Amino acid sequence: MSERNTIADPAIEPPLIDAPHSEPDSRVMDAEDRLRPTFVDDVLDAVEEGDFETARALVAPLHPADVADLIELARADEREGLVKALAELVDADVIAEMNEHVRETLIDEMAPERVAEIAGELDTDDAVAIIEDMEEDEQRAVLRAMEPDDRAAIEEALTYGEETAGRLMQRELIAVPEHWTVGQVIDYLRSEDELANDFWEVFVVNAAHHPVGTCKLSTILRSPRRVKVSDIMIHEQTLIPVDMDQEDVALRFQKYALVSAAVVDASGRLVGMITVDDVVHIIQAEASEDVLLLSGAGEGDINEPVRETYKARVRWLIANLLTALLASTVIRAFEGSIERLAILAALMPIVAGVGGNAGTQTLAVTVRALATNQLTGSNRWRAVGREMRVALLNGITIAVLVGTAVTLILGSPQLGTVIAAAMLFNILLAGFAGVLVPLTLERLRADPAVASSIFVTMVTDSMGFLIFLGLATALGLAG
Repeated sequence: MSERNTIADPAIEPPLIDAPHSEPDSRVMDAEDRLRPTFVDDVLDAVEEGDFETARALVAPLHPADVADLIELARADEREGLVKALAELVDADVIAEMNEHVRETLIDEMAPERVAEIAGELDTDDAVAIIEDMEEDEQRAVLRAMEPDDRAAIEEALTYGEETAGRLMQRELIAVPEHWTVGQVIDYLRSEDELANDFWEVFVVNAAHHPVGTCKLSTILRSPRRVKVSDIMIHEQTLIPVDMDQEDVALRFQKYALVSAAVVDASGRLVGMITVDDVVHIIQAEASEDVLLLSGAGEGDINEPVRETYKARVRWLIANLLTALLASTVIRAFEGSIERLAILAALMPIVAGVGGNAGTQTLAVTVRALATNQLTGSNRWRAVGREMRVALLNGITIAVLVGTAVTLILGSPQLGTVIAAAMLFNILLAGFAGVLVPLTLERLRADPAVASSIFVTMVTDSMGFLIFLGLATALGLAG
């Protein structure tokens, strides 16, 4: 059936709504929606000269997310003056869009009453994101300054674990009894002032406040007033337990193409909802986190304090140093062979380097598959077999290439055969380690992205040197 576009009658005058932010011109944003350096400089120059009116006029058309970007792009010593100059333009929406490290610095300079005012203007999940990382005494001061209802909602959210659905969910939602009619729902939505501003569906609950279905707004608007909600609601729905990890929440949204979902407590009562805009942030954060954990780079945020970045990175460099010492021990065991045939020292990094890259490829695929639930207990060994077949094909290809090159360049078929065999076996080991290490860590309930790369590098370096130098010594090439 072909789709049909319906155009409203122009004679019907639409209701007045707030005008959206005007579209910035090309002098402000580049083709990739980034603030142009010249625009940033113009705003900062106006602030430095004390021309706050010009600075505000330049920034006024920007979306809150772009205002947040502007503040983040300024130097640390420029931000306080910039925020004071922009004054009312740096509202709650801008604070919510801001990088957490930059936001924490600005929040620390604000009075508790101002922080409480900002938090009260935000959805519960955004307010919690601002308050949860504050010092305990500052947190209490802000909560005391908030309205009782807002304070109760945030205090309840803080009782749930970090990165769970309870921290992520919004308490502001629309829930109606199943015996109501469409007319009653519409009248309720129009008459109540303290309702959620943004929602796409209405949750239907029974007398125990357990969700029994949902109604899309489009369905409600297109149904006669006398029709019961229970007759038009969708009974099947995806319920999110309040203690579910946010990564699992994101996977459910992705799998079932959800726009919003109800959050329930242990007794099955409806306590909140999660919307897709929150999940987009989770997906981005979790994907970035896995990549950064694989490299041991900490949060990888350029606004993170240097001391915190140092502490996050140096421990992995120390661990890497220990694995490198193990590889050095293997080399020292064949010190005599290397002295007698110096070319071995030049060829060793090739074996270890290519093996390390092969292991990193397999590791990245495995960690991603685990994160997206593509790799589970039911297909674990099938995945291992697949990666071993890929490793075998890669190993044969690289072994033939490097073996042929060494034979032709150095005129030594024996040395070409040794490095070809070492390369084949090391790539096979790299494939095996790249899939087995993260699977083992996941089985031990450890994050497979955290330390996998170090173990895989240890295997490819140490075993690469051992196989290559061991075969060369066994065949008497260094005799």
